[in-house]
Amino acid sequence: MKKLPLVLIGSGLALTALLALLLWPRDDAGPPPSPAAAALPLQERIARGAYLAKAGDCMACHTTRGGAAYAGGRALQTPFGGVVSPNITPDRETGIGGWNATDFWNALHNGKSKDGRLLYPAFPYTNYTKVTRDDADALFTYFQSLAPVKQSNAAHSLRFPYNQQIMLAAWRALYFKPAVYQPQAAQSLSWNRGAYLVEGLGHCSACHSARNSLGASADTLSGGMIPILGWYAPSLTSDAEAGLGEWLPAHISALLKTGVSPRATVFGPMAEVVRESLQHLDDADIGAMAVYLKSLPARHEPSDYERDKSPPAQAFLAAGAKLYETHCVDCHGSGGAGLPPAYPPLAGNRALTTDEAVNPIRIVLNGGFAPGTAGNPRPYGMPPFGHVLNDGEVAAVVSYLRSAWGNNAPPVSGQDVNRYRNIPLD
Repeated sequence: MKKLPLVLIGSGLALTALLALLLWPRDDAGPPPSPAAAALPLQERIARGAYLAKAGDCMACHTTRGGAAYAGGRALQTPFGGVVSPNITPDRETGIGGWNATDFWNALHNGKSKDGRLLYPAFPYTNYTKVTRDDADALFTYFQSLAPVKQSNAAHSLRFPYNQQIMLAAWRALYFKPAVYQPQAAQSLSWNRGAYLVEGLGHCSACHSARNSLGASADTLSGGMIPILGWYAPSLTSDAEAGLGEWLPAHISALLKTGVSPRATVFGPMAEVVRESLQHLDDADIGAMAVYLKSLPARHEPSDYERDKSPPAQAFLAAGAKLYETHCVDCHGSGGAGLPPAYPPLAGNRALTTDEAVNPIRIVLNGGFAPGTAGNPRPYGMPPFGHVLNDGEVAAVVSYLRSAWGNNAPPVSGQDVNRYRNIPLD
């Protein structure tokens, strides 16, 4: 009988080893570079890689505030614990100076480090796997051209069992399949370029798709809460949310390139994306993204919310209307038309009427700030009102905005507001 626990332990270890053998990804040399890419002069490859690094917004995660560019160290909080970004400068001891182009390809395409460790999908290799070998090589050439920074990589702080590589291998078996983007022959060159950027380097689904309990993204661009940050990234396929199918392509391009458009203004995490990444893309690539985003299959979901007409509910909205007249009407107008692009319209603004009301709540509490970009160098900002209005007053004005000028969405409560009052801004 005493041998039984040892037998069970031995069987468990053997099963774990077998699972590791079956689930662990093999090394992948990847395709060779194309003749055109191989023929590019070194400086052109570096410039190409620098551009692609902007498209992928690599600096956002691999640079700490005030730290050396791409030296890593930024702690990315997830529902499973913290993941710390690595040093990707060409330092041979602490960065990727000892890597070659194939090692880098395996990281992007297969989510596997040079030393064989599996990378956590906080690094969005589930999107980057779509990147071509030529673009991966250009990125690697650019990173190798940087000044090396000696900065050791900090350990992750993931909880058990999420810190176990065998568990990550099982996750990958369920939710990840390496695959370079394949152009669709029935679509235009511009559409395919936009799809490649949105689905690949842009990794838009990392925010704009819901995640399951294990952190896997549906990759459908159908909207979702951004874990930990507490912002809602709206659906890009629903007319009831972003509603891009109704936008002019020029307005989508303007929003992506400058952060403002006649239809809306970006805010929250998207403002950082525009400032640090999208504004640096050329007009052709921005236009291609607009073509692709506008073409996404739209879901028509008219609101069936029936407003409460009881006296208390009416008094609550009337209190919100009075607060609006006191604090908001000078910029957004009595009819909610605003004065775009400086003051976005509120009538028909989908950011106000999503089922998840966190974004308007946080903007009223903390202010709304468009990014400073080359196309909008002096952005207007909305001041915060969290220090002026209590939870009930914020709830009243947000509920009024969600009900006025043809908007039709349920009210929010003071309890809803309190949930987001003290959440960190980034």
